[in-house]
Amino acid sequence: MVMEFSGRAQDLRLLQEQLSLVLEQKLTTRGRALIMTGRRRVGKSRLVQEFCERSNLPYLVFQATRGRSPAAERHDLVQSIDCAGFPQAELVRGNRPADWNEALRALAAAAGDTPCIIVLDEVPWLVEQDGEFEGALQTVWDRLLSARPILLILVGSDLTMMEALQEYGRPFFGRAARMTIRPLHLADVAEMTRLPAADAIDALLITGGFPEIVRSWEPGSSRTDFLRRSVDSPLSPLLVAGELTLLAEFPAGGHTRSVLEAIGAGERSFANIAARTGGTSPLPSGTLAPILATLVAKQVIAADLPLSTSHDTKNKRYRIADHYLRFWLPFLQRAIHDSERGRPDIALRRIDRSWTSWRGRAVEPLIRETLAKALPDDTWPCTEEIGGWWNRQNNPEIDLVGADKRPVAGRVHFTGSIKWLDNRPFDRHDYDELARGATFVPGVTADTPKVAVSKAGTAPGLALDQVWGPDDLVEVWRRPSR
Repeated sequence: MVMEFSGRAQDLRLLQEQLSLVLEQKLTTRGRALIMTGRRRVGKSRLVQEFCERSNLPYLVFQATRGRSPAAERHDLVQSIDCAGFPQAELVRGNRPADWNEALRALAAAAGDTPCIIVLDEVPWLVEQDGEFEGALQTVWDRLLSARPILLILVGSDLTMMEALQEYGRPFFGRAARMTIRPLHLADVAEMTRLPAADAIDALLITGGFPEIVRSWEPGSSRTDFLRRSVDSPLSPLLVAGELTLLAEFPAGGHTRSVLEAIGAGERSFANIAARTGGTSPLPSGTLAPILATLVAKQVIAADLPLSTSHDTKNKRYRIADHYLRFWLPFLQRAIHDSERGRPDIALRRIDRSWTSWRGRAVEPLIRETLAKALPDDTWPCTEEIGGWWNRQNNPEIDLVGADKRPVAGRVHFTGSIKWLDNRPFDRHDYDELARGATFVPGVTADTPKVAVSKAGTAPGLALDQVWGPDDLVEVWRRPSR
């Protein structure tokens, strides 16, 4: 049974725009190239397959195999041409290209002058296998493919490698647009799970918006039911996806995996991460710094600085960037063993004990991202950056700071607090705590507005300039991009 495709309306629209540019070039028939990147298991291959099928054009999707010989890959590519429905496929039938130049020329010959789509998936593996691939791609693109009505899509999960393809001095530099595929957004998760807004936010924090995990959430099921069903099976997508992702990118036993686990356990500062991963003595700065830089480049972790009119570069805080790994590392990594030995109840109790405090911290990046998407608007016409603020003691720590720019704000437009509790609204105590803490933020004055984001609403009589709730957050993601 073919799984129904859901979500990704914005991504499909962007792909269709690229294809339309190819189809509209009636006189020059110039092709277009697109580099598509994104984390593993985020749904790139499924998205591009759906797009190709909806296009009603001849298309070829070729997925490379890691570690395979270049000759075998080229042979399979030519064989795939014969199955793709290209109008001139008979011209290359039976060819055994001696190099990538010949193999890619076969694509151009088979396509002829008919509009079509060509997808090369796992391009980093092709580059890894044969150092001549990049140069051949550039040559054939310049001389043949770009002169035809072809949309060429290069797909890869290794973000640093895919970015390197576009660097100055590399053969394909300046020839392709770039598109980053991210996990399903909040509105997509709400639609697929058919949950109310607050529950859909929980679902996003647990699944990370990874399509295969979201699809395993039975529509309408509660968080408790989904977790119970998933943790009961060591082969469930919720448990398996995290280990497969980390094994593919960061094998166990190295410092990188230990650093990820330290951040996943809640360590946020450089010093604390070094202490947790170094064993009897902290991990040396010369070892930790490049690991953190690599993880940031791969978008596995994020490095945040406090947002204010003062630039504090020494107060950086690290966090796991994607929501699913943020949940998987502290809870599900251990749950796999519990499930395998028939004791999922232990894992569920562990999650229940920490759920409220974990969720309270985990929801903050999602809320900042959502407000950054919503603003500027009529209420905050000059607010273009959303962050937080903290001092070195994390006391006070301000959840929300809206400003005109970063890293150094010219003006702070508001400060705010996030309270994400099931049955307690944002009350007078929370307001007074925000008011006291905000006075420490550089750029804040007595007249700086105050805002709140609350799961359970707010108590009456508070001098808040704006309040957002769960429904408001989901609605932001339902709006078309501006």
